[in-house]
Amino acid sequence: MAKRFLSRIRVLTLLCSAVMLVIIGRLYMLQVMNGHAYEAKASAQFTEPADPLLDRGSIFFTDKNGTTITAATLKSGYAIAVNPSKVTDAEALYSAIASYISMPHDTFIQKATKKGSQYQVIAQHLDDDVGTTLEAKALPGLIIEDDRWRFYPGGSLAAQELGFVAYSGDLQQGRYGLEKYYDTNLTRDSGNLYTNFFVELFGGVKSVVSGEPQQGDLVTTIEPSVQAELERQLVDYDATWHPKLSGGIIMNPQTGEIVAMAVSPTFDLNAFGAQSDPLIYANPMVQNVYEMGSIIKPLTMAAGIDSGAVTETTTYNDTGCVTIDKKTFCNFDGKARGMIPMQQILSQSLNVGAAFVATKMGSTTMRDYFLNHYNLGTETGIDMPGEVHGIMDNIGRPQQIGYDTASYGQGIAMTPIETVRALAVLANGGYLVTPHLVKSINYTSGISKDLGWGQKEQVLKPDTSTTVSRMLTEVVDTALAKGVDKLDHYSVAAKTGTAQIADPVHGGYYKDQFLHSFFGYFPSYDARYLVFLFAVDPKGAPYASQTLAPPWHSLTQFLINYYNVPPDR
Repeated sequence: MAKRFLSRIRVLTLLCSAVMLVIIGRLYMLQVMNGHAYEAKASAQFTEPADPLLDRGSIFFTDKNGTTITAATLKSGYAIAVNPSKVTDAEALYSAIASYISMPHDTFIQKATKKGSQYQVIAQHLDDDVGTTLEAKALPGLIIEDDRWRFYPGGSLAAQELGFVAYSGDLQQGRYGLEKYYDTNLTRDSGNLYTNFFVELFGGVKSVVSGEPQQGDLVTTIEPSVQAELERQLVDYDATWHPKLSGGIIMNPQTGEIVAMAVSPTFDLNAFGAQSDPLIYANPMVQNVYEMGSIIKPLTMAAGIDSGAVTETTTYNDTGCVTIDKKTFCNFDGKARGMIPMQQILSQSLNVGAAFVATKMGSTTMRDYFLNHYNLGTETGIDMPGEVHGIMDNIGRPQQIGYDTASYGQGIAMTPIETVRALAVLANGGYLVTPHLVKSINYTSGISKDLGWGQKEQVLKPDTSTTVSRMLTEVVDTALAKGVDKLDHYSVAAKTGTAQIADPVHGGYYKDQFLHSFFGYFPSYDARYLVFLFAVDPKGAPYASQTLAPPWHSLTQFLINYYNVPPDR
Protein backbone atom coordinates (compact mmCIF):
# COMPACT_ATOMS: atom_id res chain seq x y z
CA MET A 1 0.00 0.00 0.00
CA ALA A 2 2.81 2.38 0.89
CA LYS A 3 4.56 1.71 -2.43
CA ARG A 4 1.31 2.29 -4.37
CA PHE A 5 0.74 5.54 -2.49
CA LEU A 6 4.28 6.74 -3.24
CA SER A 7 3.81 5.87 -6.92
CA ARG A 8 0.62 7.93 -7.06
CA ILE A 9 2.42 10.83 -5.38
CA ARG A 10 5.21 10.66 -7.97
CA VAL A 11 2.73 10.58 -10.88
CA LEU A 12 0.78 13.50 -9.41
CA THR A 13 4.02 15.44 -8.91
CA LEU A 14 5.08 14.81 -12.50
CA LEU A 15 1.68 15.95 -13.79
CA CYS A 16 1.81 19.11 -11.71
CA SER A 17 5.35 19.81 -12.91
CA ALA A 18 4.28 19.31 -16.52
CA VAL A 19 1.35 21.71 -16.10
CA MET A 20 3.63 24.29 -14.51
CA LEU A 21 6.12 24.00 -17.38
CA VAL A 22 3.30 24.50 -19.89
CA ILE A 23 2.05 27.56 -18.02
CA ILE A 24 5.55 29.01 -17.72
CA GLY A 25 6.19 28.32 -21.40
CA ARG A 26 2.94 29.97 -22.40
CA LEU A 27 3.65 33.01 -20.22
CA TYR A 28 7.09 33.26 -21.79
CA MET A 29 5.58 33.22 -25.27
CA LEU A 30 2.97 35.82 -24.30
CA GLN A 31 5.12 38.22 -22.29
CA VAL A 32 8.56 37.86 -23.81
CA MET A 33 8.37 36.48 -27.33
CA ASN A 34 5.14 38.26 -28.32
CA GLY A 35 4.86 40.95 -25.65
CA HIS A 36 5.63 43.79 -28.04
CA ALA A 37 3.00 42.56 -30.48
CA TYR A 38 0.27 42.51 -27.84
CA GLU A 39 1.31 45.98 -26.73
CA ALA A 40 1.02 47.18 -30.31
CA LYS A 41 -2.45 45.64 -30.63
CA ALA A 42 -3.54 47.41 -27.45
CA SER A 43 -2.21 50.73 -28.70
CA ALA A 44 -3.94 50.22 -32.02
CA GLN A 45 -7.30 50.29 -30.24
CA PHE A 46 -6.73 53.96 -29.42
CA THR A 47 -4.92 55.24 -32.51
CA GLU A 48 -4.96 54.36 -36.16
CA PRO A 49 -1.35 53.95 -37.26
CA ALA A 50 -0.31 55.17 -40.69
CA ASP A 51 1.25 51.76 -41.40
CA PRO A 52 1.38 48.45 -39.56
CA LEU A 53 4.09 48.55 -36.91
CA LEU A 54 7.26 46.95 -38.23
CA ASP A 55 8.07 43.61 -36.63
CA ARG A 56 11.35 42.01 -37.67
CA GLY A 57 14.17 39.87 -36.34
CA SER A 58 17.53 41.32 -35.32
CA ILE A 59 20.99 40.91 -36.83
CA PHE A 60 24.06 40.60 -34.63
CA PHE A 61 27.78 41.02 -35.08
CA THR A 62 30.06 38.67 -33.10
CA ASP A 63 33.11 40.07 -31.34
CA LYS A 64 36.37 38.21 -30.81
CA ASN A 65 35.14 36.82 -27.47
CA GLY A 66 31.98 35.36 -28.98
CA THR A 67 29.73 38.11 -27.58
CA THR A 68 26.92 39.21 -29.88
CA ILE A 69 26.55 42.93 -30.61
CA THR A 70 23.48 44.40 -32.24
CA ALA A 71 23.91 45.30 -35.90
CA ALA A 72 20.25 45.73 -36.87
CA THR A 73 17.27 46.01 -34.55
CA LEU A 74 13.94 47.77 -34.06
CA LYS A 75 13.66 51.16 -32.44
CA SER A 76 10.42 52.33 -30.87
CA GLY A 77 9.13 55.86 -30.62
CA TYR A 78 6.28 57.94 -31.91
CA ALA A 79 4.72 59.25 -35.09
CA ILE A 80 2.42 62.25 -35.29
CA ALA A 81 -0.44 63.01 -37.64
CA VAL A 82 -3.25 65.55 -37.81
CA ASN A 83 -6.99 65.20 -38.19
CA PRO A 84 -7.90 68.28 -40.27
CA SER A 85 -11.55 68.02 -39.25
CA LYS A 86 -10.54 68.67 -35.62
CA VAL A 87 -7.84 71.29 -36.16
CA THR A 88 -9.20 74.61 -34.86
CA ASP A 89 -6.19 76.81 -35.62
CA ALA A 90 -3.61 75.41 -38.08
CA GLU A 91 -1.17 78.30 -37.56
CA ALA A 92 -1.22 77.89 -33.79
CA LEU A 93 -0.79 74.13 -34.11
CA TYR A 94 2.22 74.58 -36.39
CA SER A 95 3.81 77.04 -33.96
CA ALA A 96 3.33 74.56 -31.11
CA ILE A 97 5.07 71.66 -32.87
CA ALA A 98 7.44 73.39 -35.32
CA SER A 99 10.50 72.75 -33.16
CA TYR A 100 9.81 69.00 -33.16
CA ILE A 101 9.29 68.43 -36.90
CA SER A 102 11.13 69.21 -40.12
CA MET A 103 8.07 69.75 -42.32
CA PRO A 104 7.95 73.15 -44.07
CA HIS A 105 5.26 75.57 -42.91
CA ASP A 106 3.26 75.63 -46.13
CA THR A 107 3.23 71.84 -46.44
CA PHE A 108 2.00 71.49 -42.88
CA ILE A 109 -0.79 74.07 -43.35
CA GLN A 110 -1.87 72.29 -46.54
CA LYS A 111 -2.12 68.97 -44.69
CA ALA A 112 -3.73 70.40 -41.56
CA THR A 113 -6.49 72.13 -43.54
CA LYS A 114 -7.15 69.45 -46.13
CA LYS A 115 -10.89 69.15 -46.56
CA GLY A 116 -12.52 65.74 -46.41
CA SER A 117 -9.52 64.13 -44.68
CA GLN A 118 -9.29 62.85 -41.14
CA TYR A 119 -5.70 61.63 -41.19
CA GLN A 120 -2.52 63.26 -42.52
CA VAL A 121 0.96 62.04 -41.51
CA ILE A 122 3.21 64.82 -40.22
CA ALA A 123 6.32 63.11 -38.81
CA GLN A 124 7.61 59.61 -38.02
CA HIS A 125 10.47 58.07 -36.07
CA LEU A 126 10.30 60.56 -33.21
CA ASP A 127 12.05 59.84 -29.91
CA ASP A 128 10.03 58.94 -26.82
CA ASP A 129 10.61 62.29 -25.13
CA VAL A 130 9.24 64.17 -28.15
CA GLY A 131 6.17 61.98 -28.32
CA THR A 132 5.38 62.22 -24.61
CA THR A 133 5.93 65.98 -24.64
CA LEU A 134 3.50 66.51 -27.51
CA GLU A 135 1.05 64.07 -26.03
CA ALA A 136 1.00 66.09 -22.79
CA LYS A 137 0.12 69.24 -24.72
CA ALA A 138 -3.20 67.67 -25.85
CA LEU A 139 -3.29 69.88 -28.94
CA PRO A 140 -6.62 69.84 -30.85
CA GLY A 141 -6.41 67.75 -34.01
CA LEU A 142 -2.96 66.31 -33.25
CA ILE A 143 -2.71 62.52 -33.25
CA ILE A 144 0.10 60.82 -31.31
CA GLU A 145 0.70 57.15 -32.15
CA ASP A 146 3.27 54.44 -31.60
CA ASP A 147 5.93 53.96 -34.24
CA ARG A 148 8.62 51.34 -34.77
CA TRP A 149 11.35 51.33 -37.37
CA ARG A 150 14.57 49.61 -38.39
CA PHE A 151 17.65 50.95 -36.65
CA TYR A 152 21.33 50.27 -37.27
CA PRO A 153 23.46 51.22 -34.24
CA GLY A 154 26.66 51.18 -36.32
CA GLY A 155 25.37 53.69 -38.87
CA SER A 156 27.45 52.94 -41.96
CA LEU A 157 29.26 49.95 -40.43
CA ALA A 158 29.02 47.00 -42.86
CA ALA A 159 26.33 48.87 -44.81
CA GLN A 160 26.59 46.90 -48.07
CA GLU A 161 26.73 43.64 -46.14
CA LEU A 162 23.73 44.31 -43.89
CA GLY A 163 21.44 46.01 -46.41
CA PHE A 164 18.33 47.79 -45.15
CA VAL A 165 14.54 47.57 -44.89
CA ALA A 166 12.39 49.64 -47.25
CA TYR A 167 9.01 49.57 -48.89
CA SER A 168 8.36 47.33 -51.86
CA GLY A 169 4.85 48.32 -52.81
CA ASP A 170 2.84 48.29 -49.59
CA LEU A 171 5.20 45.97 -47.71
CA GLN A 172 8.41 46.69 -45.85
CA GLN A 173 10.99 44.14 -46.93
CA GLY A 174 14.71 43.55 -46.81
CA ARG A 175 16.53 45.36 -49.59
CA TYR A 176 20.12 44.44 -50.39
CA GLY A 177 22.57 42.52 -48.17
CA LEU A 178 21.62 40.14 -45.42
CA GLU A 179 18.30 41.93 -44.91
CA LYS A 180 17.27 40.73 -48.36
CA TYR A 181 19.00 37.34 -48.45
CA TYR A 182 17.48 36.27 -45.12
CA ASP A 183 14.23 38.23 -45.46
CA THR A 184 12.12 35.08 -44.94
CA ASN A 185 13.89 34.41 -41.64
CA LEU A 186 13.81 38.01 -40.42
CA THR A 187 10.18 38.75 -41.31
CA ARG A 188 7.79 38.35 -38.37
CA ASP A 189 4.22 37.23 -38.75
CA SER A 190 2.46 38.59 -35.67
CA GLY A 191 -0.99 38.54 -37.23
CA ASN A 192 -2.11 35.53 -35.22
CA LEU A 193 -1.01 35.85 -31.60
CA TYR A 194 -3.29 33.12 -30.33
CA THR A 195 -1.55 30.14 -31.89
CA ASN A 196 -1.64 26.99 -29.79
CA PHE A 197 1.52 26.86 -27.71
CA PHE A 198 2.25 23.20 -28.47
CA VAL A 199 1.62 23.66 -32.18
CA GLU A 200 3.97 26.67 -32.20
CA LEU A 201 6.70 24.91 -30.23
CA PHE A 202 6.69 21.46 -31.82
CA GLY A 203 5.79 22.80 -35.24
CA GLY A 204 8.85 25.04 -35.02
CA VAL A 205 11.05 22.11 -34.02
CA LYS A 206 9.72 20.05 -36.92
CA SER A 207 10.33 22.89 -39.40
CA VAL A 208 13.87 23.42 -38.16
CA VAL A 209 14.66 19.72 -38.49
CA SER A 210 13.14 19.58 -41.99
CA GLY A 211 15.11 22.63 -43.10
CA GLU A 212 12.13 24.89 -43.77
CA PRO A 213 12.74 28.66 -43.38
CA GLN A 214 12.00 29.81 -39.85
CA GLN A 215 11.67 33.22 -38.28
CA GLY A 216 14.61 34.22 -36.13
CA ASP A 217 17.60 36.45 -35.43
CA LEU A 218 20.82 36.26 -37.44
CA VAL A 219 24.22 35.86 -35.79
CA THR A 220 26.94 36.89 -38.22
CA THR A 221 30.66 36.18 -38.41
CA ILE A 222 31.45 39.90 -38.77
CA GLU A 223 33.71 41.17 -35.98
CA PRO A 224 32.72 44.84 -35.47
CA SER A 225 36.14 46.14 -34.42
CA VAL A 226 37.85 44.45 -37.37
CA GLN A 227 35.11 45.71 -39.69
CA ALA A 228 35.59 49.25 -38.40
CA GLU A 229 39.36 49.06 -38.87
CA LEU A 230 39.01 47.77 -42.43
CA GLU A 231 36.61 50.60 -43.25
CA ARG A 232 38.95 53.15 -41.66
CA GLN A 233 41.86 51.89 -43.76
CA LEU A 234 39.77 52.19 -46.94
CA VAL A 235 38.76 55.77 -46.09
CA ASP A 236 42.42 56.72 -45.53
CA TYR A 237 43.40 54.94 -48.74
CA ASP A 238 40.76 56.81 -50.75
CA ALA A 239 41.91 60.15 -49.33
CA THR A 240 45.46 59.42 -50.52
CA TRP A 241 44.96 57.64 -53.86
CA HIS A 242 41.46 58.71 -54.97
CA PRO A 243 40.27 55.48 -56.64
CA LYS A 244 36.86 55.11 -58.23
CA LEU A 245 36.20 52.27 -55.79
CA SER A 246 38.07 50.34 -53.14
CA GLY A 247 37.22 47.30 -51.07
CA GLY A 248 38.50 44.58 -48.82
CA ILE A 249 37.74 41.17 -47.35
CA ILE A 250 39.17 39.53 -44.24
CA MET A 251 38.31 35.84 -44.06
CA ASN A 252 39.23 32.79 -42.03
CA PRO A 253 40.56 30.57 -44.85
CA GLN A 254 40.04 27.41 -42.81
CA THR A 255 36.28 27.85 -42.46
CA GLY A 256 35.17 30.51 -44.95
CA GLU A 257 33.90 32.76 -42.13
CA ILE A 258 34.10 36.38 -43.24
CA VAL A 259 35.40 38.50 -40.37
CA ALA A 260 35.06 41.76 -42.29
CA MET A 261 33.97 42.91 -45.74
CA ALA A 262 33.82 46.53 -46.80
CA VAL A 263 33.42 48.84 -49.78
CA SER A 264 34.27 52.52 -50.15
CA PRO A 265 32.40 54.75 -50.77
CA THR A 266 29.61 53.61 -48.47
CA PHE A 267 26.49 55.13 -46.85
CA ASP A 268 24.60 55.54 -43.57
CA LEU A 269 22.02 52.78 -43.16
CA ASN A 270 19.87 55.03 -40.99
CA ALA A 271 19.70 57.64 -43.77
CA PHE A 272 19.85 55.49 -46.89
CA GLY A 273 17.18 57.63 -48.56
CA ALA A 274 19.61 60.55 -48.74
CA GLN A 275 21.64 58.79 -51.44
CA SER A 276 21.22 60.04 -55.01
CA ASP A 277 22.92 57.07 -56.69
CA PRO A 278 21.24 53.72 -55.92
CA LEU A 279 24.32 51.84 -57.16
CA ILE A 280 25.98 52.60 -53.83
CA TYR A 281 23.60 50.12 -52.18
CA ALA A 282 24.95 47.17 -54.21
CA ASN A 283 27.96 45.13 -53.12
CA PRO A 284 30.67 44.95 -55.81
CA MET A 285 32.49 42.32 -53.76
CA VAL A 286 29.92 39.80 -54.99
CA GLN A 287 28.17 41.61 -57.85
CA ASN A 288 31.02 42.99 -60.01
CA VAL A 289 33.80 41.21 -61.88
CA TYR A 290 37.33 42.46 -62.44
CA GLU A 291 40.55 41.35 -64.12
CA MET A 292 42.66 40.83 -61.00
CA GLY A 293 46.17 40.78 -62.41
CA SER A 294 49.20 39.20 -60.77
CA ILE A 295 47.55 37.89 -57.61
CA ILE A 296 46.43 35.06 -59.94
CA LYS A 297 50.05 34.00 -60.54
CA PRO A 298 50.21 31.97 -57.29
CA LEU A 299 47.17 29.99 -58.48
CA THR A 300 48.94 29.32 -61.78
CA MET A 301 52.07 28.26 -59.95
CA ALA A 302 50.10 25.99 -57.62
CA ALA A 303 48.37 24.31 -60.57
CA GLY A 304 51.72 23.80 -62.30
CA ILE A 305 53.32 22.26 -59.19
CA ASP A 306 50.26 20.18 -58.25
CA SER A 307 49.97 18.72 -61.77
CA GLY A 308 53.69 17.92 -61.92
CA ALA A 309 54.32 20.25 -64.86
CA VAL A 310 56.93 22.17 -62.85
CA THR A 311 58.64 21.98 -59.47
CA GLU A 312 59.84 24.65 -57.10
CA THR A 313 63.36 24.27 -58.55
CA THR A 314 62.41 24.30 -62.24
CA THR A 315 64.19 26.99 -64.27
CA TYR A 316 63.30 28.74 -67.53
CA ASN A 317 64.81 31.31 -69.86
CA ASP A 318 63.00 34.62 -69.32
CA THR A 319 63.19 36.61 -72.57
CA GLY A 320 61.24 39.65 -71.36
CA CYS A 321 58.61 39.45 -74.12
CA VAL A 322 56.89 36.58 -75.95
CA THR A 323 54.76 36.48 -79.09
CA ILE A 324 51.97 33.87 -79.08
CA ASP A 325 49.23 33.58 -81.71
CA LYS A 326 50.58 36.80 -83.28
CA LYS A 327 50.11 38.73 -80.02
CA THR A 328 52.99 39.97 -77.91
CA PHE A 329 53.01 40.34 -74.15
CA CYS A 330 55.87 41.32 -71.84
CA ASN A 331 56.98 41.53 -68.26
CA PHE A 332 55.86 44.71 -66.50
CA ASP A 333 59.17 46.37 -67.41
CA GLY A 334 59.84 44.52 -70.67
CA LYS A 335 63.20 43.30 -69.41
CA ALA A 336 64.63 39.80 -69.82
CA ARG A 337 66.02 37.93 -66.79
CA GLY A 338 67.72 34.97 -68.48
CA MET A 339 67.74 31.57 -66.76
CA ILE A 340 65.90 31.89 -63.42
CA PRO A 341 63.96 29.57 -61.04
CA MET A 342 60.21 29.51 -60.35
CA GLN A 343 60.58 31.61 -57.20
CA GLN A 344 61.46 34.65 -59.29
CA ILE A 345 58.16 34.44 -61.18
CA LEU A 346 56.42 35.35 -57.92
CA SER A 347 59.15 37.51 -56.39
CA GLN A 348 59.53 39.69 -59.49
CA SER A 349 55.94 39.16 -60.75
CA LEU A 350 56.95 38.03 -64.23
CA ASN A 351 54.25 37.62 -66.86
CA VAL A 352 56.53 35.64 -69.17
CA GLY A 353 57.27 33.22 -66.33
CA ALA A 354 53.58 32.67 -65.53
CA ALA A 355 52.95 31.97 -69.21
CA PHE A 356 55.82 29.46 -69.16
CA VAL A 357 54.05 27.54 -66.38
CA ALA A 358 50.76 27.67 -68.31
CA THR A 359 52.44 26.31 -71.44
CA LYS A 360 54.16 23.51 -69.51
CA MET A 361 50.78 22.48 -68.04
CA GLY A 362 48.94 22.56 -71.35
CA SER A 363 45.52 24.04 -71.96
CA THR A 364 43.53 21.01 -70.76
CA THR A 365 45.27 20.79 -67.39
CA MET A 366 45.20 24.53 -66.76
CA ARG A 367 41.52 24.74 -67.66
CA ASP A 368 40.78 21.84 -65.31
CA TYR A 369 42.54 23.51 -62.38
CA PHE A 370 41.05 26.95 -62.92
CA LEU A 371 37.48 25.78 -63.58
CA ASN A 372 37.17 22.52 -61.64
CA HIS A 373 39.69 22.84 -58.79
CA TYR A 374 39.49 26.57 -58.00
CA ASN A 375 35.90 26.78 -59.30
CA LEU A 376 36.61 30.06 -61.03
CA GLY A 377 33.73 31.09 -63.25
CA THR A 378 31.12 29.87 -60.74
CA GLU A 379 29.27 31.48 -57.87
CA THR A 380 30.73 30.82 -54.43
CA GLY A 381 27.39 30.33 -52.68
CA ILE A 382 28.02 33.21 -50.28
CA ASP A 383 24.88 34.30 -48.42
CA MET A 384 24.53 37.63 -50.23
CA PRO A 385 21.93 38.51 -52.88
CA GLY A 386 22.79 39.12 -56.51
CA GLU A 387 26.04 37.14 -56.66
CA VAL A 388 27.43 36.80 -60.17
CA HIS A 389 30.07 34.45 -61.52
CA GLY A 390 33.36 35.19 -63.20
CA ILE A 391 34.06 35.28 -66.94
CA MET A 392 36.46 32.54 -68.02
CA ASP A 393 35.79 32.44 -71.77
CA ASN A 394 39.45 32.86 -72.70
CA ILE A 395 40.39 29.51 -71.18
CA GLY A 396 37.66 27.75 -73.09
CA ARG A 397 39.07 28.62 -76.51
CA PRO A 398 41.78 26.79 -78.46
CA GLN A 399 44.25 29.71 -78.71
CA GLN A 400 47.19 29.45 -76.32
CA ILE A 401 47.29 33.23 -75.88
CA GLY A 402 44.11 33.06 -73.79
CA TYR A 403 45.78 30.69 -71.33
CA ASP A 404 49.00 32.65 -71.22
CA THR A 405 47.32 35.96 -70.37
CA ALA A 406 45.00 34.22 -67.89
CA SER A 407 48.09 32.86 -66.13
CA TYR A 408 48.89 36.39 -64.94
CA GLY A 409 45.31 37.50 -64.35
CA GLN A 410 44.39 39.28 -67.59
CA GLY A 411 41.65 38.29 -70.04
CA ILE A 412 39.65 36.58 -67.30
CA ALA A 413 37.45 38.37 -64.77
CA MET A 414 36.06 37.34 -61.40
CA THR A 415 34.34 38.77 -58.36
CA PRO A 416 36.48 39.66 -55.35
CA ILE A 417 34.77 36.98 -53.24
CA GLU A 418 35.35 34.40 -55.97
CA THR A 419 39.01 35.41 -56.00
CA VAL A 420 39.30 35.12 -52.22
CA ARG A 421 37.74 31.65 -52.22
CA ALA A 422 40.32 30.47 -54.75
CA LEU A 423 43.27 32.10 -52.98
CA ALA A 424 42.22 30.54 -49.66
CA VAL A 425 43.14 27.15 -51.16
CA LEU A 426 46.78 28.20 -50.90
CA ALA A 427 46.38 29.17 -47.24
CA ASN A 428 44.46 26.20 -45.81
CA GLY A 429 46.22 23.12 -47.09
CA GLY A 430 44.42 22.87 -50.43
CA TYR A 431 40.74 23.00 -49.49
CA LEU A 432 37.92 24.86 -51.22
CA VAL A 433 35.59 26.43 -48.64
CA THR A 434 32.32 28.36 -48.89
CA PRO A 435 32.57 32.03 -47.85
CA HIS A 436 29.71 33.09 -45.57
CA LEU A 437 28.54 35.88 -43.29
CA VAL A 438 25.96 34.18 -41.05
CA LYS A 439 26.95 31.36 -38.73
CA SER A 440 23.72 30.70 -36.83
CA ILE A 441 20.06 31.62 -36.53
CA ASN A 442 18.25 31.95 -33.19
CA TYR A 443 14.72 30.89 -34.08
CA THR A 444 11.65 32.37 -32.39
CA SER A 445 10.72 28.85 -31.32
CA GLY A 446 13.64 28.99 -28.90
CA ILE A 447 15.92 26.76 -30.94
CA SER A 448 19.31 27.99 -32.13
CA LYS A 449 20.78 26.39 -35.22
CA ASP A 450 24.35 26.57 -36.48
CA LEU A 451 24.32 26.83 -40.25
CA GLY A 452 26.18 24.22 -42.23
CA TRP A 453 28.27 25.40 -45.17
CA GLY A 454 29.18 22.08 -46.71
CA GLN A 455 32.24 19.92 -46.43
CA LYS A 456 35.62 21.33 -47.39
CA GLU A 457 36.72 19.92 -50.74
CA GLN A 458 40.36 18.96 -51.23
CA VAL A 459 41.43 20.46 -54.57
CA LEU A 460 45.21 20.70 -54.13
CA LYS A 461 47.70 18.37 -52.49
CA PRO A 462 48.69 19.60 -49.01
CA ASP A 463 52.33 19.64 -50.11
CA THR A 464 51.44 21.98 -52.97
CA SER A 465 49.80 24.41 -50.58
CA THR A 466 52.87 24.31 -48.33
CA THR A 467 55.26 24.85 -51.24
CA VAL A 468 53.42 27.86 -52.66
CA SER A 469 53.02 29.30 -49.15
CA ARG A 470 56.78 29.02 -48.72
CA MET A 471 57.32 30.79 -52.03
CA LEU A 472 54.89 33.60 -51.11
CA THR A 473 56.56 33.98 -47.73
CA GLU A 474 59.84 34.48 -49.56
CA VAL A 475 58.12 37.24 -51.56
CA VAL A 476 57.30 39.11 -48.34
CA ASP A 477 60.66 38.45 -46.68
CA THR A 478 62.88 39.55 -49.56
CA ALA A 479 61.01 41.07 -52.51
CA LEU A 480 57.99 43.08 -51.33
CA ALA A 481 59.26 46.62 -50.76
CA LYS A 482 62.71 44.99 -50.61
CA GLY A 483 61.79 43.18 -47.42
CA VAL A 484 60.53 46.23 -45.52
CA ASP A 485 57.18 44.54 -44.82
CA LYS A 486 58.79 41.41 -43.38
CA LEU A 487 57.65 40.56 -39.84
CA ASP A 488 60.51 39.18 -37.79
CA HIS A 489 58.38 36.93 -35.60
CA TYR A 490 55.58 36.01 -37.99
CA SER A 491 55.57 34.17 -41.29
CA VAL A 492 53.39 36.04 -43.79
CA ALA A 493 52.60 35.02 -47.38
CA ALA A 494 51.49 37.68 -49.86
CA LYS A 495 51.36 38.83 -53.48
CA THR A 496 50.50 42.08 -55.24
CA GLY A 497 48.59 42.56 -58.48
CA THR A 498 48.41 45.38 -61.03
CA ALA A 499 46.03 44.79 -63.92
CA GLN A 500 45.10 46.81 -66.97
CA ILE A 501 41.44 47.82 -67.05
CA ALA A 502 39.46 46.88 -70.16
CA ASP A 503 37.99 49.66 -72.31
CA PRO A 504 34.37 48.60 -72.98
CA VAL A 505 33.83 51.28 -75.64
CA HIS A 506 36.89 51.10 -77.88
CA GLY A 507 38.10 47.61 -77.01
CA GLY A 508 41.50 46.67 -75.65
CA TYR A 509 42.74 48.26 -72.44
CA TYR A 510 43.07 51.76 -71.07
CA LYS A 511 46.67 52.94 -71.08
CA ASP A 512 46.27 55.05 -67.96
CA GLN A 513 43.85 53.07 -65.77
CA PHE A 514 44.77 50.11 -63.60
CA LEU A 515 43.26 47.87 -60.97
CA HIS A 516 45.44 47.33 -57.91
CA SER A 517 45.04 44.22 -55.77
CA PHE A 518 46.83 42.69 -52.82
CA PHE A 519 46.31 39.51 -50.83
CA GLY A 520 48.14 37.88 -48.00
CA TYR A 521 47.64 35.39 -45.18
CA PHE A 522 49.28 34.51 -41.89
CA PRO A 523 50.73 32.53 -40.27
CA SER A 524 51.94 31.18 -43.60
CA TYR A 525 51.62 27.49 -42.76
CA ASP A 526 48.59 27.54 -40.47
CA ALA A 527 46.73 30.59 -41.69
CA ARG A 528 44.11 32.17 -39.45
CA TYR A 529 43.37 35.23 -41.56
CA LEU A 530 43.45 36.04 -45.25
CA VAL A 531 43.41 39.75 -46.11
CA PHE A 532 42.39 40.88 -49.59
CA LEU A 533 42.35 44.49 -50.83
CA PHE A 534 41.64 46.02 -54.22
CA ALA A 535 41.16 49.45 -55.78
CA VAL A 536 39.83 50.54 -59.15
CA ASP A 537 41.91 53.19 -60.91
CA PRO A 538 43.86 54.76 -58.02
CA LYS A 539 45.76 57.92 -58.94
CA GLY A 540 49.37 58.82 -58.29
CA ALA A 541 51.27 55.52 -58.41
CA PRO A 542 51.42 52.77 -61.05
CA TYR A 543 51.78 49.65 -58.90
CA ALA A 544 49.78 47.97 -56.15
CA SER A 545 52.95 47.45 -54.13
CA GLN A 546 53.10 51.23 -53.77
CA THR A 547 49.46 51.91 -52.90
CA LEU A 548 48.07 48.81 -51.17
CA ALA A 549 51.10 47.48 -49.28
CA PRO A 550 50.78 50.09 -46.47
CA PRO A 551 47.09 49.43 -45.61
CA TRP A 552 47.59 45.69 -45.97
CA HIS A 553 50.58 45.82 -43.62
CA SER A 554 48.61 47.94 -41.12
CA LEU A 555 45.68 45.52 -41.19
CA THR A 556 47.97 42.56 -40.65
CA GLN A 557 49.60 44.25 -37.65
CA PHE A 558 46.15 45.17 -36.30
CA LEU A 559 44.90 41.58 -36.54
CA ILE A 560 48.01 40.20 -34.87
CA ASN A 561 47.67 42.61 -31.95
CA TYR A 562 43.88 42.50 -31.66
CA TYR A 563 43.66 38.71 -31.62
CA ASN A 564 46.96 38.29 -29.77
CA VAL A 565 48.23 35.88 -32.44
CA PRO A 566 51.26 33.99 -31.08
CA PRO A 567 54.49 34.31 -33.10
CA ASP A 568 55.46 31.34 -35.24
CA ARG A 569 59.12 32.12 -35.85
